[in-house]
Amino acid sequence: MFRLAALFDLSGRTALVTGGNSGIGLAMARALGLAGAQLVLVARREEELRKAADGLGTEGIAAKIVVADLASPNAGTVLANACEGIGREIDILVNAAGLNLRQPFGEVTAAAFDLHMAVHLRAPFLLTQAFAPAMARRGHGRVINIASLQSYRAFPDSAPYGAAKGGVVQLTRAIAQEWSSRGVTCNAIAPGFFPTPLTQAVFDDAERAARNAAQTAIGRNGELDDLAGATVFLAAPASAYVTGQTLAVDGGFTAK
Repeated sequence: MFRLAALFDLSGRTALVTGGNSGIGLAMARALGLAGAQLVLVARREEELRKAADGLGTEGIAAKIVVADLASPNAGTVLANACEGIGREIDILVNAAGLNLRQPFGEVTAAAFDLHMAVHLRAPFLLTQAFAPAMARRGHGRVINIASLQSYRAFPDSAPYGAAKGGVVQLTRAIAQEWSSRGVTCNAIAPGFFPTPLTQAVFDDAERAARNAAQTAIGRNGELDDLAGATVFLAAPASAYVTGQTLAVDGGFTAK
């Protein structure tokens, strides 16, 4: 017999969250912290990281910060060394860092395309390489990637982002195939329309935001708290037999 609460208890676990300074990354970090996990927040901008960690601290959530550029080819090594330096073994890896330069297809440079691939696709690959072996030695680990509605359909002025997010779905499957037999599961969340720094321009346009909401089955755009349940589920014992999957948290957008 199990206790239901224990299925969602992350006490004693440590979660590393890239892009944990704002938006979806910070919302996911907060959910994991409220479920009992200690946090390591990673982003490029130190001031924003400190502000995020301080805000979480007011809710009793312990968070360390690591300043790092996820576009770097050394990102995995840098973060592994940083976590060793602060004495944290990572149990949960959340790859939430992102960008979207939003350019017409014909204006996208090779450098811009490569930057999207580096942050959205290469960084999760490198970080999983860095942290999954130790998770496997301990017999437990969770990797959570961030996919997108654009993993499944094209949006205007967003070709590199969509291409990278399509790759995230397949990378999630590949990680699951490689590590799940050793206790390390990997799944992805595909968020719908949520207000974040990346989508501010969309939400500043009331007509466009309303049009997006109308495309969902529920009839509204997402609120960041809507991500909490899926995040904790995929990080917790409750999802022990779930791996290689992409869960759309989109208000039913992909169901219509």
